[in-house]
Amino acid sequence: MSAFGAAPRTTLDLRIRVWGMGANDHPFNQHAVAQNVSVTGACISGLEHQLKVGDVIGVQYQTKKARCKVIWVMEAGGIKKIQTGVQLVADQECPWISELPVEIRSNLPVPAADNRRRFQRHRISFPLEFRDERVNTPMRVNATDVSGNGCYVETAMPLPISTVLRVDIWIDQEHVTSSATVRTCDPGVGMGIEFTGLPEHTKNHFQAHLDSQDPGLIKQAQKESE
Repeated sequence: MSAFGAAPRTTLDLRIRVWGMGANDHPFNQHAVAQNVSVTGACISGLEHQLKVGDVIGVQYQTKKARCKVIWVMEAGGIKKIQTGVQLVADQECPWISELPVEIRSNLPVPAADNRRRFQRHRISFPLEFRDERVNTPMRVNATDVSGNGCYVETAMPLPISTVLRVDIWIDQEHVTSSATVRTCDPGVGMGIEFTGLPEHTKNHFQAHLDSQDPGLIKQAQKESE
């Protein structure tokens, strides 16, 4: 039962945090162990909550988070409890990449140029305010994986796909309001949202602002200027 196809694997015992929606439709958040890991997935042991194949769960190793899809689940018994094989969702960075041997890290997949996002997503915490106009209740959140085109919001109770929202964005001192639509829904983990009402020039302006806020890009620019 391979969680991640033919990607080279190594045996490690990495203490991780796992969260999502269990098969009983209740959110969970616990510690577990990632073993038999690769750049694209892992076998996770010690789960106390039953999962379903196809579920999306959140995983965190040290300070790095990622979303993974459940590929298989089995009752392992003993200290291993429930085991599951997971595969990183597309565009998610491997949270344990620093722990892998160099020869395995070299297998990190490189996306084809024509498949890259039009707007680069930044894994920074960015404050936004959403409003579901059916109930008119504001939701103040810190979005992750944010770009000029949309963002991902971590929440245990995501809204259904196709829910239309209003989003308020602050670009420095400029306040921008747009319509937005929920495009992906991962129960117990979060939701992906597209900024459907932003005009092209505003998307570009917002993207440039995000670029300037990303510590990774700032360090890269400093190195290139040296």
